[in-house]
Amino acid sequence: MSKTAEAFAPAKVNLTLHVTGQRADGYHLLESLVVFAGVGDRLRGQLAPETRLTVTGPRAAGVPTGDSNLVLKAARLFRPEVPVALTLEKHLPAAAGIGGGSSDAAACLRLLAQLGGRALPPQAALLTLGADVPVCLAGDPLRMAGIGEDLSPVPELPPLWLVLVNPGVDVPTPAVFRALTNKTNPPMPDVPAFADAGAALAWLAVQRNDLEAPARAQAPVIDTVLAALAVQPGCGLARMSGSGATCFGLFAEAAAAAAAAGALARAQPGWWVTAAPVLGRAPDQLIRATT
Repeated sequence: MSKTAEAFAPAKVNLTLHVTGQRADGYHLLESLVVFAGVGDRLRGQLAPETRLTVTGPRAAGVPTGDSNLVLKAARLFRPEVPVALTLEKHLPAAAGIGGGSSDAAACLRLLAQLGGRALPPQAALLTLGADVPVCLAGDPLRMAGIGEDLSPVPELPPLWLVLVNPGVDVPTPAVFRALTNKTNPPMPDVPAFADAGAALAWLAVQRNDLEAPARAQAPVIDTVLAALAVQPGCGLARMSGSGATCFGLFAEAAAAAAAAGALARAQPGWWVTAAPVLGRAPDQLIRATT
């Protein structure tokens, strides 16, 4: 059994997000094409006498290290406990619509399962951490439905590149859902097999993020971000991810994505901007033993 391991927690991106209903208990029903980007946080763990968490990295400021952190909540789902010293290296902005906390929690689950030689907790336990945790644990491009528990595979996507932009404003998810006027929107059709990137972009262009309008109303800077992305050469689609405020531009060429990210970073030095590929099905890249 390995004593140390490292897990990658990639950014989660909702290429689509259709809100199709609301349950009696208040949970919203969603349908989303979820992918993961080749940029994210890193979590390192080493078996230790007791569990503890240290947060480092360029986005560490303000990230809690106590019981409210989803990484520690994920660690405590294992019974008996797998005591481990954890170091979370933060690169993703928090509360940004790209699943940073959920992906970190999923990374912790993968890491402790490997270090402790344990099975993963059941899905019902995972959902107590948040609706995005099951899809982040899977780490593949997937169709997510229900309240996050209904996951199904999609045909392999053609190569695509993302430019992710966060303008540094908080858009609380509960407030966005409260501002959503229509909660019974048309469902997302089945994801087809795309011949190439152009076909994927054309299909995505007629899908939606139903949370984009209420988020834009609360944070008008999202309009500015989307407009700035849309005019970048090679951008085939500009849309918000999740409940915001992170937006993405989708590109068919890596060079165009890199150029767009550079141009936006120079024009708006206060924004978080990065270019990254859309990851395919490669679960082995999400965790590795280090000893």
